[in-house]
Amino acid sequence: MTFNEGMRIDTSTTSTSGGGRGPGRGIAIGGGMGGLLIVVVALLLGVDPSSVMPSQQQIGTGGTEAPGFDLSQCKTGADANDITECRVVATANSLDGIWPQLLSDYTRPKVRLFSGFVETGCGGADSNVGPFYCPADQTAYFDVGFFDVLRDQFGSSGGPLAQEYVVAHEFGHHVQNLLGVLGRAHGPGAAGPTGAGVRTELQADCYAGVWAHYAAITKQEGTDVTFLEPLTDKDIADALSAASAVGDDRIQKQATGRVNPEAWTHGSSAQRQKWFTEGYRTGDPKACDTFATNNLG
Repeated sequence: MTFNEGMRIDTSTTSTSGGGRGPGRGIAIGGGMGGLLIVVVALLLGVDPSSVMPSQQQIGTGGTEAPGFDLSQCKTGADANDITECRVVATANSLDGIWPQLLSDYTRPKVRLFSGFVETGCGGADSNVGPFYCPADQTAYFDVGFFDVLRDQFGSSGGPLAQEYVVAHEFGHHVQNLLGVLGRAHGPGAAGPTGAGVRTELQADCYAGVWAHYAAITKQEGTDVTFLEPLTDKDIADALSAASAVGDDRIQKQATGRVNPEAWTHGSSAQRQKWFTEGYRTGDPKACDTFATNNLG
């Protein structure tokens, strides 16, 4: 287990939706595993889902949104240890408990659990996009089926802290949005191994590490327990395996058989592990200023 069983889960900022489609709109989609890999490279952990595929096909998405996961199942840390959706919500709670102590004007983002398709302030997205954060509606979106993809197709360990790292990374983008730096990820000069896009993603990885530094020593308000139990070496290895699995070099190698750093948007496996580790080691958001260094790793 990773969450203390006595932790209480607050679902007030979380909403859910099932496998329905947005009313009367089209979404841009690609086909096959190649399309999924492109989507993951471009969208995984934080890019606008409405404009990712270079070769697009419009399909109708008429219909109504289906009911989603029943959040009433999520009450305690024990539920978070047993149910993946509850783990996402509990991780969000822990982030909302830690970041106000580090950022004075922190405000809680919303969380949306979905499957199939979801309408967002950044456009429509289907499950292939993986987790993402939309600054327009300050919401982090998660289809928990992505965690199976992360494990089965990209080689992550699939352990609990690997999943929690993904949630913490998306909340890192929310912190960047509050600080006014998230917009650096787009525009001229954003691409490439030292571009603003990579620096933005590595900073979010570092912020995820900062969360991990405090999650097992910070008590939830109103309880006498910390959010997480003490982290083990295996827990940290799980998080590092997730960071490595979504490195640009690793995904490019799997998708095309070669590595092209000039097309990087998120950073290499080694860089992502380095910056998560830096946040975890220091517990200091100031140590995560990837825009101020010439050594990204």
